[in-house]
Amino acid sequence: MAITHIVLFQFKAGVSAEVVKDACSRMLSLRDNCLHPLSQKPYIRSSAGGVDNSIEGIQNGITHAFVVEFGNVEDRDYYVQHDPAHRAFVQSLNGVMEKVQVIDFSNGVFK
Repeated sequence: MAITHIVLFQFKAGVSAEVVKDACSRMLSLRDNCLHPLSQKPYIRSSAGGVDNSIEGIQNGITHAFVVEFGNVEDRDYYVQHDPAHRAFVQSLNGVMEKVQVIDFSNGVFK
């Protein structure tokens, strides 16, 4: 069953626009840079994201959102726990993030 992985960013105050743009571009590039350990081919089904433009005013500081889709739980688990490209990306965010939130779900599963 497919897994949708939602990632929400709030950058620290004072982080330059260049750093924000670079981090967001690298987040999206994980789709091509994360390789399956056996096939050595990209395994992320899709990836999209950008800066918040909601008019509702309930972002609670979140400024950027990303949606990543995996084909199955095993791929998501590898990505989160072992993928060297993802792990390096996460480490590169040290010092620039105020808040990061992640939520995963399978469409239509409520319990």
